[in-house]
This record gives sequence, C-alpha cells and structure tokens, in this order.
Amino acid sequence: MADDDSRAMHPIARTALNAEVEWEMFDPDTYWSTNYGTLRSDDAEIIDIVKEFFAGTRMPIGSARAIDVGTGANLYPALTMLPYSSRVTLFERAHSNRAWLRQELARPRMSWLDFWREMSEGYPHYQAIEHPLDRLRRRALVERGNVFSLTPNHYEIATMFFVAESITTEHEEFCRAMRLFVNSLVRGAPFASAFMRGSSGYTVAGQKFPACWVDENDVAEALTPVARDVRITHVNSEGLREGYHGMMVATGFKR
Repeated sequence: MADDDSRAMHPIARTALNAEVEWEMFDPDTYWSTNYGTLRSDDAEIIDIVKEFFAGTRMPIGSARAIDVGTGANLYPALTMLPYSSRVTLFERAHSNRAWLRQELARPRMSWLDFWREMSEGYPHYQAIEHPLDRLRRRALVERGNVFSLTPNHYEIATMFFVAESITTEHEEFCRAMRLFVNSLVRGAPFASAFMRGSSGYTVAGQKFPACWVDENDVAEALTPVARDVRITHVNSEGLREGYHGMMVATGFKR
C-alpha cells in the first residue's frame, strides 16, 4: 500500500500534462534494448499473472477484437492476447513508435520468443500457436491514437502496460486515462494493465518523460467506477532504473 515516506523521497520536478510532452522524442530502439532485449524476472511474473487471468476467463479462441493501448516498443502485451484475438490493434500516438512497430512486426527480434515461451508454458491455448510472431504480424494493425481518443464500447479484450502512469504527472489525468481504457471495452470484457509503482519519471536516450506517482490504492480508485472483479498484484522489480518501487498488475472486467 501507499508509503508516504517513499512518496516524499521521489517528488516530481514539475507538472507535465500529457499534451505538453514531446512524444516524438521517444526513442523506441533504446527503450526496447533497455527493457525487452532479454526477458526479466519481473516481466516473466507479469506474463504469468496475465496469461492465467485470460485463460480463466474462458474466452472463445481466435475471435475477439483486441487492443493494446500505448504499445510503444513492447510486443508482449499483444502476444498475451494472441490466442483469443482475430485482430489486435496496436494503438500508438508517436509516429516514431508506429514506424518502429511496423518494422518490428515485419522483422521481429528473437527475444520475443523468450517472452512467448514464458506464456506458453503449461497453457495449451498458447502452445497451439506454432509461429506466434508470424501470427501477430498477420493479425496486428498499427493505428494512430492515444488513450484519450479511444472509441467506447468497441473491443472485447484489452491490455495497457506502463502507460497511464507514464504519460503525465497529474493524478486526475491518470484516472481519466484508466477509465477511458476500460470504457473502450464492451460490457463484461476482460482487461489487464501494468504499472510502474511509485515512479518519479524516466529517461530514454537522454530525454526525460513524466510519471504520476501511483500505488495500489490509486489504481483501485481509478478502476472502481468502471470495472468489476479487479485484482491488483504487486510485482517485485529491482535494478531496471532508479526512481520506482516495483511494478503492479491490475486485471478485471468492464462493468
């Protein structure tokens, strides 16, 4: 739960609303190599939580309209939805990230197979897909957009990893992003979202980006009006960078 002392130790230098950030300065190659060049133990734990949750929903195989919001340089959230999806929309604001995604889908780095092996272990729906990166290429649609422009009541499964708390310093904007994300789903649809806990901001290739300090209580507050059966799990994480206190995963269903 919230730790007031740790919150005070990591103040945000200044207010930064999402619309004020130069997102075209985001370097996806650096972000990928720092975060996803190898499978870290924290991401492996997140994968285990999410695949178990999606498998437990008993969703039909291969028929859902799926969306990953704010994909950036990260394919593994989309891969967690692959067994259940007929189309996976990769919803991304920055042109640099969209160009990176199209190139990555065409010629994916082999590290993603390590993420897939973690997903498929013990789960037949994943094991049945022999060429996951090829299937993702065929089913993915890279689309321009951000969390604040999502169409409501449209998708049937969704992910959003390290986005809502990493695009603004403002708590109100974080909550709005979370609620618009869930509201993009049809009633009863499942979702999974991951967060940096207690983040004070982050740097990619020398460019600073904002973050909103959030913990489990903040995530619950944001989701309560729009979601049911929410489960929030703390994930231990060390050594990725300074200025955060682990990760969190929230799963649930749209009300």
